[in-house]
Amino acid sequence: MPSTTHAPSDSGRPVPSSLWRDADFRRLWSGQTASQLGEHASLVVLPLFAVLTLHASAGQLGLLRAVGQAPILLLSLFVGAWVDRWRTRTTMVLTDAGRALALGTTAVAGGLGLLGMPALLVVTLVLGALSVFFDVAYQSSLVRLVKRDRLVRGNSALEGSRSAAQIGGPALGGALVCLLSAPVAVASGALFFALSFLSVRRIRRTEPVPKRSERPPRLWPRIREGLRFVAGDTSLRTVCLASAAFQSCFAATMTVYLLFLPRELHLSGTVVGLALAAAGPGALLGSLLAARLPNRFGHGAVLVTAAALGDGAFLCVPALHGSSAVTVAVLLAVGFVFGAGSQLVNVTVTAVRQAVTPDGMQGRVAATITFAGMGLTPLGSLLGGFLAEEWGLRTSLLVTAAGMLLSPVLMALSPLVHLGRALPTPRDTTAAPRRRDRPGSC
Repeated sequence: MPSTTHAPSDSGRPVPSSLWRDADFRRLWSGQTASQLGEHASLVVLPLFAVLTLHASAGQLGLLRAVGQAPILLLSLFVGAWVDRWRTRTTMVLTDAGRALALGTTAVAGGLGLLGMPALLVVTLVLGALSVFFDVAYQSSLVRLVKRDRLVRGNSALEGSRSAAQIGGPALGGALVCLLSAPVAVASGALFFALSFLSVRRIRRTEPVPKRSERPPRLWPRIREGLRFVAGDTSLRTVCLASAAFQSCFAATMTVYLLFLPRELHLSGTVVGLALAAAGPGALLGSLLAARLPNRFGHGAVLVTAAALGDGAFLCVPALHGSSAVTVAVLLAVGFVFGAGSQLVNVTVTAVRQAVTPDGMQGRVAATITFAGMGLTPLGSLLGGFLAEEWGLRTSLLVTAAGMLLSPVLMALSPLVHLGRALPTPRDTTAAPRRRDRPGSC
């Protein structure tokens, strides 16, 4: 039975020995979970609002998605240094309030018929920028909130929520549009950010205020150090390349997919929502499999197989015609398989990244991989819109879905595929850099 004794915190308040008995950690986890669900649900709700309510063209939809993703490319490497000079709780509360207000105003304007594409583009840009600040702040806050011997368990809980929201959030957004009107679905997204605001605001542990008189840290040398570490490690370098290939092609695929279902297959908003929501149960299965399969078959084999099956499922969609029951059943199956495969890849990649990275590099390595993986998504969204207008929806969907298979191909051609059941150990950053990694090493 775990001990119920308490250890003093840095602020003098007792800290429960069990992580889940720590009320402040539960508030952070609850707020982060609600925020991640709201963020990733909005990535589907707002584009569907544009398609179903504003009748956006393929080019306009691509631009909308690109605008929302642009802050990742423009801000992710710099926000960490800015957040370090503020209380993370303050940053999270302010960004939650801003996103709830933006979505609430959008829902009211949309319900009254006063919202056009220019205003929706501005709202999407604001949401994207605020989300970058929140995501960096919650990861930084954990170090200030719990003792170091609980960081692994705390990160596991937070990363599990984030990974689930990346797949389940869009599914939830599709379900909201399915069950509610588009403006009401937007308002529901605002509710998630309001819940996050209320939960994070209740964190009681005192966080020191950074001294404003201190010289700002030298930003570029630290960024370069993270970039060099990732570039010099075979596994992390492969993860970056595979992630960039997948995310850019997935952004293009989703831009075409959100147009293909209602306009080419003539599916109702309800069926579109169901097709997107099917990824949710798949993600739950992927989470369960991630706890077992890598330890049985090896991390590399699981990564390549899960990515190939999950990404390859979308190749079935361009062959569909009409809105028959068979079409709907195939779309549900595609969403389920994709959700399971993607979640299995997310959890396994996170474990590999954390295993090969020293503690002092975790934040910069995570930011570097996010920048490399997500930085091309605005271009992918624009490409999807361009291809849909030039080549048609069916051909564009086939090409962009096939592009997603670049991710498992890159992993299969690298030493990453040889990772076994045991995770590798962190590379020594003090040793002289190696010219070349041995096959299968990390």
